[in-house]
Amino acid sequence: MTIELNQTQDTRPEAEALRGLIGDRIHLPGDPGYDAARLPWNVAVDQRPAAVALPRNAQEVGAVVRMAAELGLRVAPQSTGHNAGPLAARGLADVVLVRTSEMGMAIADPTRGIVRVEGGAVWEPAVEAAAAHGQAVLHGSSPDVGIAGYSLGGGIGWYARSLGLATNSLTAVEVVIGDGSLVRASASENPELFWALRGGGGSFGVVTAMEFRMYPIETAYAGFLMWDLADVEPVLREWAAWAPDAPDEVTTSFRAMRLPPLPELPDFLRGRAVAIVDGAVLGSDERGQEILAGLRSLRPELDTFARVPAKSLVRLHMDPEGGAPVVSGSAMLGSFPDAAVDAFLTEVGPDASTSLLMAELRQLGGALGRPHEFGGVLTHLDAQFVSFGGAMAATPEMGAQGLADAVRFTDSLRPYATGGEYLNFAENAVDASAGYRPEVWTQLKGVRSAVDPHGLFAANHPVPRLWEDGRATV
Repeated sequence: MTIELNQTQDTRPEAEALRGLIGDRIHLPGDPGYDAARLPWNVAVDQRPAAVALPRNAQEVGAVVRMAAELGLRVAPQSTGHNAGPLAARGLADVVLVRTSEMGMAIADPTRGIVRVEGGAVWEPAVEAAAAHGQAVLHGSSPDVGIAGYSLGGGIGWYARSLGLATNSLTAVEVVIGDGSLVRASASENPELFWALRGGGGSFGVVTAMEFRMYPIETAYAGFLMWDLADVEPVLREWAAWAPDAPDEVTTSFRAMRLPPLPELPDFLRGRAVAIVDGAVLGSDERGQEILAGLRSLRPELDTFARVPAKSLVRLHMDPEGGAPVVSGSAMLGSFPDAAVDAFLTEVGPDASTSLLMAELRQLGGALGRPHEFGGVLTHLDAQFVSFGGAMAATPEMGAQGLADAVRFTDSLRPYATGGEYLNFAENAVDASAGYRPEVWTQLKGVRSAVDPHGLFAANHPVPRLWEDGRATV
């Protein structure tokens, strides 16, 4: 893997004062537990903070935040570290990394119709908690993605074209802000902060708990269609023409995949190059069959669409779990005409030479394309598709080649891009303002200035404070 462990790293003298603050769960460079504690889900990212804290509750988070501020150190919240690259790229030498992975509880409250999770919870326990009551939540495509990061940045799941971005299903967020105090943000409590947290990212504090709506979804008509990659062209042309105006009930993705011969992969995927359309329909089996008829007429090699428990959708996408070394590129696309199909096939079609494990298009539109009436800063996504190309980076050489191929793939689709960013998919440092409308960006900076006036918090896609003394600060 790209990350290099056990390199010599000096401990910042001021960080020594953190020792013992929350028992033995503060790790400094050179400590036996430091390398394990700093390791993100994306193990290709070598993050080397001044210290790593592993709090177990909101009180301990507050203690770490207050002490870091007194010591002149910054604080970076992180649950799993799926999107750790931009944070590490900006430098962590003066940062206390607050890993919330010890705070993973998820509890459903059917009376209130919500699930409450701690700040470090991942999706699988929340999905299970809701399913126990015949309900579903707006989870992502992987069971081990951190709920906080996913929700603060938007959140696109299998019900998205029917129900919108997951961030707009948040009903409350509890967060430790810049002065170390714990505040609750909701429609009636700290509403400006609540607005900013719903899509504004991790610049406003350390999330210690979240509450979000459940929906009465016990089953879905879901699965995937698969073809050999040699047959990809008519499939992609059909899907790309169908997707923008497809009914709101359906949410799908399209992927061209080149899978290694790994023993943990199922036989039908091991060592294969395939095209896959996966997704879900919130409707009857008959409605699902009607919606998918055009794609099915192209005679997929494998068709798994069927009535399934809603909780099974958390693994429908078959994303890797448990951590992996990856590099990637992404773009928001306003259209995907035949010329875009040609560009896609040139870069990742059956005759292409590429290291990309996966080149994906997520179908947007529907409720994702309409402003949510009571939403936060990110009410919708103004695009038809979002592209994502990813490669394994098990060695530095593989990482460099994979990133070059991801950039080339993304650049090939630039003529159709909106110029905006979906920051949850932006795993490299970008201009975070590209994720928002200009007037919204100004409001976000104002909220950041109010809750973090001294610039304590570091984030993967930071919202700066307002202009101070003639310079922009972050």
